[in-house]
Amino acid sequence: MENQNKLLQYVGIPFTALLSVIFGLLLVSFPMGIFVIFESDVGGDINYDFPITHLELFEGTSIYQTESDIGIGDVFVVLWILYAVFFVIALLGPKTGFLKSFTSIISLGKYETTSNYMLGVTKWLSILVLVSALINFVQEQFGIVTVPPLDNNDLIQFFYVSLAPLIEEIGFRLILIGIPLFALYSRRSSLKYFLRCIWSPQNLDIYDSKKAIFLIVFVGVLFGFAHIAFTDSWTEGKFAQATAGGIILGWVYLRFGFVVSLLIHWATNYFIFSYATFISQINSISIQSAFSHSLMSTLEILLLTSGAFSIVILFIHRYHSKINSD
Repeated sequence: MENQNKLLQYVGIPFTALLSVIFGLLLVSFPMGIFVIFESDVGGDINYDFPITHLELFEGTSIYQTESDIGIGDVFVVLWILYAVFFVIALLGPKTGFLKSFTSIISLGKYETTSNYMLGVTKWLSILVLVSALINFVQEQFGIVTVPPLDNNDLIQFFYVSLAPLIEEIGFRLILIGIPLFALYSRRSSLKYFLRCIWSPQNLDIYDSKKAIFLIVFVGVLFGFAHIAFTDSWTEGKFAQATAGGIILGWVYLRFGFVVSLLIHWATNYFIFSYATFISQINSISIQSAFSHSLMSTLEILLLTSGAFSIVILFIHRYHSKINSD
């Protein structure tokens, strides 16, 4: 036990430094997103006043192209506020604050991510990025290229990637995982208890984790399929990445709750695109070219390094738990 704590202390200093940088970058992405939507000309002739009802999202419905005073800028502000609220919740809870949790890692070697949501966000975001990068590398060796769907307008695309985490986490995590878990393991039926359990499945007494893991994997596969199944979707190479991401997000939802899974998903969409779009605007280059910019490469290296540290720490804890059980 003492050796483990010492090792975690040695690993903890550079690791917490990495997490601090990632946290700072996440925080800076909030004003970047506001700049992109309201101060840049990313959309060309289309700006934040573009009617929400004119989005292709509503094509085929009675809403499509009806008169509306609500623009995508208005909806973006609502989304921005929601994500900011979740961000603050992650900083403060559920047990200790983000900075206090850092102290435990550095001074005591105690790495307990369930004590603070933001620790879970930064840790599992980096693991998800690392896993996605590894999958992409392997697929490229077999000539499988992952190409994202391209929208005709970059501002609308940024709006869509900002909206997607909220819709997909409600659909794939709360509805497809949270409700079945409640049906399987709940022993009460009050509305308050139901809301608590889908907010965080840790409130359930999950005595048979095999069923829960099977459900997470199944929904993860559905999540991967959803990314390639529709017209103008990702190419087939995205299936493995999205499936792995869906499984990780499902596990995070089970372990930490909706706050962490939503913010990780937000980070893979809004956070990444806010930097890429900002770079494209200040350098007058395309967003596709911005993803090859040195700053984006630096972000990727930070996340990959943090992901490697996170996996090492996971193995240390697993090894220690195995020794204690023997």
